[in-house]
Amino acid sequence: MTDDQGREEQLAYSETMAKMLDEQARRQKAAKLIAVVRHALGVERLDGLRALDVGCSAGFIADELALAGASTTGVDIDEPGLAKARARFGERVDFRVARGEALPSDDDTFDIVVLNHIYEHVVDPEAVVADIHRVLRPGGVLYLGIGHRWQVLEPHHRLPFLSWLPRGAADRYIWLTGKGEHYYERYYTPAGLRRLFADFDVWDYTVPVLSDPSAFAAGDNVPAWSRRVPPAVFRAALPLVPTYVWAAFKGASTPSGPALRVAPRHLGS
Repeated sequence: MTDDQGREEQLAYSETMAKMLDEQARRQKAAKLIAVVRHALGVERLDGLRALDVGCSAGFIADELALAGASTTGVDIDEPGLAKARARFGERVDFRVARGEALPSDDDTFDIVVLNHIYEHVVDPEAVVADIHRVLRPGGVLYLGIGHRWQVLEPHHRLPFLSWLPRGAADRYIWLTGKGEHYYERYYTPAGLRRLFADFDVWDYTVPVLSDPSAFAAGDNVPAWSRRVPPAVFRAALPLVPTYVWAAFKGASTPSGPALRVAPRHLGS
C-alpha cells in the first residue's frame, strides 16, 4: 500500500476538471494511444481484440477504441462522467462503475488496457497496477500515458515545480496561489515508475512519438519541427519531458509494428 491511504477517492472528477469533457482533445489523445497500441501489437485495426479503459470518465477514449474495432469496456468511479458516456456511447461500449484495484473482469481477459494519466489520482496505484496485470492476457499490452514527479509545469494546476514539493509545502503552494487548499495528485519519480510497472515488459515510445509526431497522431501537443531535433537531444531531455508514453506487455514481448524513424527503447521488466 502507498503512504496515501488516508486520501479520499476523487469521485465525480469530470465535474471538477473541465478538460475531461473536451471531446476534441480527448479524441486526439485516443488517436495517439491507438497508434502506439497498433504498432506495439503489429496490427492495422483492433478488430477481434478486447480493450479496457481504466479511468474512462465521459468515455471519449473508450469510444475511439470501439470505433477502431475493439470490444471495449470502460470503468471509473466518476458516476456523472459514466452517465454521460452511457448516454452517448452505451451501444458501443460497456461502461461500468468500478475501482481500478477491483476490476470486474476475469483473469487474462483483455488484449489491451489503457491507463492514461490516471495513476497519480488513485489512492493505491500499486493495487491498481496489480489488478490490471491480472486482467491483461499474456502477450497483451498496457498503454501508459504517465506523468512523473520532475515535470516542470504541473498539468492540473499549471504551477511550476508543484509536483517536486513535499506534501505540506505543496498544500501551502496551492493555497497561496488561490488554486485550492490541498494538492491531491501524487507523482512517482521516473525510477519509481519503473518499479511500479516492474511486472511488465516495458517499451518506451516517448522519443519515437516526439521524433515523428505525424506517425502517432501527436500533432496536438508535439510541433512538426520536432522531426528536425536529433533523437539524442530528446533522450537527454527525458528527465524533464512531462509525459512518458510506454507500451507495457504482460510477459516478454517485442513491438511487432513496422520500422520507425526512431525505434522504441526497451526498459525491461
